[in-house]
Amino acid sequence: MRETVTGARRVVVKIGSSSLTTAAGGLDPARVDALVDVLAARQAAGVEVVLVSSGAIAAGLAPLGFARRPRDLASQQAAASVGQGLLVNRYTQSFARYGIRVGQVLLTVDDLVRRVHYRNAHQTLTTLLGLGALPVVNENDTVATDEIRFGDNDRLAALVASLVHADLLVLLSDVDALYTGPPGRPGSARISDVRGPEDLADISIGGAGTAGLGTGGMVTKIEAARIATTSGIPVVLTGAPHAGAALAGEEVGTLFHRLGRRPTSRLFWLAHATTPHGRLHLDAGAVAAVVDRRASLLAAGVTAVDGTFTAGEPVDLLDPAGRAVARGLVNYDSIELPPLLGRSTRDLDPGYDRALIHRDDIALL
Repeated sequence: MRETVTGARRVVVKIGSSSLTTAAGGLDPARVDALVDVLAARQAAGVEVVLVSSGAIAAGLAPLGFARRPRDLASQQAAASVGQGLLVNRYTQSFARYGIRVGQVLLTVDDLVRRVHYRNAHQTLTTLLGLGALPVVNENDTVATDEIRFGDNDRLAALVASLVHADLLVLLSDVDALYTGPPGRPGSARISDVRGPEDLADISIGGAGTAGLGTGGMVTKIEAARIATTSGIPVVLTGAPHAGAALAGEEVGTLFHRLGRRPTSRLFWLAHATTPHGRLHLDAGAVAAVVDRRASLLAAGVTAVDGTFTAGEPVDLLDPAGRAVARGLVNYDSIELPPLLGRSTRDLDPGYDRALIHRDDIALL
């Protein structure tokens, strides 16, 4: 048995569109009920559960007469508008069989990028859990744009897991585990445990599922696992039919072991929930100061600036090889920086002698 799983008292479970709907679109009541049966049992055992559920767009396809997921944004948003009501209504009815009240929480990336919104989302979710309700979280696809075009709920689930200080994240997919290659290919083997990036070095990762209803794939799930595990949250990846076994601690699917301690919520927000507005190129000495010594970033260690940004916005810090090593909240507008680069603090005019980024505003990546 996996003690990491059985000891979890607050769990975030994410399920994808293809695990809830038929290939033609529309919700599959049997699949929804099967998931609810598992989650209700965990709640009855004293575990707090947050469900991150895809499926709004897929659920709205058939009612609007779409034979497949449309490509244009307006039609996707229309499908989400119809499907979101159907999705939460189905969950409400199914959980009512166990006397469990559902609370719908619709989020966009903006709700997690803006610090005030981030705190509000945390308060809403923790209050729902404290009142014994089961939050059902989804992206607000009726107004979101980038999320529909490029995003997936895997990353959202990892962010929510940190937001509510979860003990475990479970990603339910149409594939029962992570494999060394495509699951149907001869010689592909299931990977039962991932303890670090080296365990992923030689595997072949596929894209979105063949049903064409979801937007994610194994790439987004591995990225979600990286976000969660580096924040101290273990992750189980498995197929939706194995949800009960996975949450009971049986060795199904793939367990991604935690890689670090839980950071402060502010630094987690900065590292994973913000979008950089620019980039600062650092020399080797500045990289060592920021990464190894956790020092503030001074103008003397910056060699170039990319992008347009204002003071207080997030920027990525790049090493000499061009790799992002940290993200920070910059103290100057981008237009102010070129004359400051490479100059020591004592040589700067008064008003420009503070750090480009204070160490308390730097999150390592």
